[in-house]
Amino acid sequence: MSEAPTTTRPRTPRLGRNEPAGPGIRLGGRRIEVAPHHCFACGTLNEHGLQLALHAQDGRCWTELRLPRDFEGWDGIAHGGIVCSVLDEVMAWATIEHDAWGLTARLSVDFRKPVPVEALVRGEGWVEEARKRVIRTRGRIVDVATGTVLATAEATYVAAAESRRDELRRRYAFRLVDEVPTAVEG
Repeated sequence: MSEAPTTTRPRTPRLGRNEPAGPGIRLGGRRIEVAPHHCFACGTLNEHGLQLALHAQDGRCWTELRLPRDFEGWDGIAHGGIVCSVLDEVMAWATIEHDAWGLTARLSVDFRKPVPVEALVRGEGWVEEARKRVIRTRGRIVDVATGTVLATAEATYVAAAESRRDELRRRYAFRLVDEVPTAVEG
């Protein structure tokens, strides 16, 4: 029995991939360093994932990307589950300043217009309310070229217990790094 030949299709690069800093998370003027991991949305080890370049500050998070046809549902339209993943990720990272390290407890998405594949879109998430262990967020996907809101979302995140947060910080080697420009010697 012979094996079927394998072919590799070239992937459409997403905004954020191949930038000098590559995929990653920024908190204001600082970079958040985490150990390489397989998260579908933000992990650098998942070659089939989104590898989002995330930016967080003041209870908000955003990313810009082009979803390749690999994430297509109907012809030319991003799969709804992928749209939900982008929204979940920007809303979850919007909670970073609350040190929640939690899980999504509830996610509700309204698809207003189809999200086209290969078009530049922006995912935005922000914190609406933060209580002791419960954080409510909102988010949206916007077509960058037109400003049209394509999808909106609401989510509730439940913060991990302190011992679990400590464990996750260690597992992911979480740390903030100041990005100080290097002086040019003349």
